[in-house]
Amino acid sequence: MLSILGNAHRLCDGLTRRELLRMGGLGLFGVSLADSVALGGKQRTRGGGKAKACILLFPYGSPSQHETFDPKPDAPAEVRGELGSIPTRVPGLRVCDRLPRVASIADRITVIRSVTHPYPVHGVAYAVTGMPTYTPDLEARPRDSRHWPFIGSVVDHLEARRSPDERAEPRNVALPWMLNSKTDLLVNAGPFAAFLGQAHDPVWTDFDGRGTHEVPIYTQDQKKRFHDPYGGTLPAGRFSISAGGDALPDVPVERLNLRRSLLSQLDHARSRLDGALTAGAVDHQRAQAYHLLTSSKMRQALDIAREPLQLRERYGMTLFGQSCLAARRLVEAGCKFVTVFWDGYGQFGNCAWDTHQNHFPRLKEYLLPGFDLAYPALIEDLEQRGLLDETLVLWLSEHGRTPRIDTKWTGGGRDHWSRVYSVALAGGGVARGRVVGESDRIGGDVKQTPVSPKDLLATTLHLLGHDADSHVLDREGRPVRAVGDGRVREEVLE
Repeated sequence: MLSILGNAHRLCDGLTRRELLRMGGLGLFGVSLADSVALGGKQRTRGGGKAKACILLFPYGSPSQHETFDPKPDAPAEVRGELGSIPTRVPGLRVCDRLPRVASIADRITVIRSVTHPYPVHGVAYAVTGMPTYTPDLEARPRDSRHWPFIGSVVDHLEARRSPDERAEPRNVALPWMLNSKTDLLVNAGPFAAFLGQAHDPVWTDFDGRGTHEVPIYTQDQKKRFHDPYGGTLPAGRFSISAGGDALPDVPVERLNLRRSLLSQLDHARSRLDGALTAGAVDHQRAQAYHLLTSSKMRQALDIAREPLQLRERYGMTLFGQSCLAARRLVEAGCKFVTVFWDGYGQFGNCAWDTHQNHFPRLKEYLLPGFDLAYPALIEDLEQRGLLDETLVLWLSEHGRTPRIDTKWTGGGRDHWSRVYSVALAGGGVARGRVVGESDRIGGDVKQTPVSPKDLLATTLHLLGHDADSHVLDREGRPVRAVGDGRVREEVLE
């Protein structure tokens, strides 16, 4: 097998022949080759394996816990802020008063109010991988050797071992485009396969559709205004398999995505690929590329125009809403792990949910309305189709935001805060109508039941039927636990 990066001695699954021989020798000590790649041993049986797929919803920039799932109505004004709170269908659970539809489906979800970690930076890689430590310089270096594999890539890798079908639909898909690729800075680290090999990177989509109105400014000195499609888009907007993925000018020369330019290859490569497949001389990436080129199943799944306009409007005619709808369609088409990013657009600094400035206008006019449409619509749609019990939906961000409002900015601001924040889970074996953990009276520290982002990754593996102790081989050929020190949180299980 050939490696696209040119290492002729590295096999398609990322192992060198030396590593393969060394691992084969482990069999002498009672460890098989398969076991050495995923040293988790026996799968947990209690509560595991109920989810057939996972939809990860990732609001980049990080929402405030105070204006989503953990409002503090009795706190001082400098903590409480301009927005109020409302009761939900779950006794004792209040949410922001701009989330009435979220309140109406609270009895189908579990809210964790005590997620915590030590890195108040945009550490997407820390939140979605088993990486043990994080430094800010890694954020703009997607292919740095210190990175660990994205949870979607881990699932892809483990599923490939369980069902090694190269012709299957992609298991790991990310919407609506490569993270941060539509901003004025760099592609962000995090959603890449790291030492599992680029064959397990997500298959990225792209979106062709314009924003319908100017969104509130990100910063007070902002020179340019943006028609951000997350604030509103047209029904004519369309998703497609990304034809991009090449390194951006400021990113290392290596490709950021091996599934690059798939559509543009069709006219001149179909016959050659067909012959290669017949000869059995094509690797996993080429096989999947061929499948994406010749199969209409994924393209049909991405064709949200097939859905009734009424349903599309129920999700919200925003990029996040339409991405959530596409995610549901991809799960129905057989994709195992689908990620929807609420990403930055146009400007990187203070983009998306990163509300250092103009906090309240952006929440009221742009962020909370889109969330309050799309998230409940996805939960309800999955439930009505009989898919919620077998689809894990995880709303997760990098961190939370400061308990006290920065009043020097017009519209206020909340800065980065990772000592406590909130996450929501639903479906796939998650309890309904439950609150796990508690923050203190101002939402600044964990009061009860600290939960790590790594715990959420371990719980995700468990619910998808994989051992949370599954090990993979790092760049040195050493077995490491795929989700770091994360553990399954029994508190969220039904």
